Amino acid sequence: MEYKYEKLTDKIYVCASSDHRFGTDAFLLADFSQYRAKDKACDLGTGCGIIPLIMQKKMPPQVTYAVDIQEGAIEQLKLGLERSETTGIVPICADLKELWEGAPLGQLDLVTCNPPYKVNNAGFQSVITAQKIARHEILCTIDDVCAAAQKLLKFGGRLCVCNRPERLSDVIFAMKNHDIEPKRLRFVSKNADEAPWLFLIEGKKGSKPFMKVEPQLYIRSENGFTEELQKIYATGKEQA
Repeated sequence: MEYKYEKLTDKIYVCASSDHRFGTDAFLLADFSQYRAKDKACDLGTGCGIIPLIMQKKMPPQVTYAVDIQEGAIEQLKLGLERSETTGIVPICADLKELWEGAPLGQLDLVTCNPPYKVNNAGFQSVITAQKIARHEILCTIDDVCAAAQKLLKFGGRLCVCNRPERLSDVIFAMKNHDIEPKRLRFVSKNADEAPWLFLIEGKKGSKPFMKVEPQLYIRSENGFTEELQKIYATGKEQA
């Protein structure tokens, strides 16, 4: 496997490969999650650990469990951590449908997940198994993600996920099916002339129904990346 180290800050590096890499959606989800320094968090299907590592740029959660079923993904995360100065990231190789021994059930403030966007056997599937797993619901579904989050979150804890607009009803149904009430929704478009290609949604465990639809986020303007996206991509404050 050929690895490439991507620099987030002078002290934080992501180990990426053709099997486990990342895109803009990881940065958008990390920002949308509004993570806090006091949070106990978990990133399900973490891949190379991009979301927990992005969270290290400012005031990271006190602990972030980075969970993936693929040993190669967890190995990449560990390689990134070896080169980085981080706080509280715990790599875990486990199936989110079963979680892991000693999992902090009912204790977490935040769960994030950038899940497979396509249902199994839908659309073109890559020949590479790791990419199939990342893109298609082969090993887990959005319902599995919400079931795991329900077990991990405390009352009032938040689940933040992203997905394609055509899966919005599936995500909302899965959240509600596991006592996670959708509370915030934001659509993302490449520019003001195109339909959304992504949505970001937050649900709260045990909350009452009421969902706020936030202003649309645009990736590009006439002058390149929008000011908001540049802020999301920004290096941020390094750890002391």
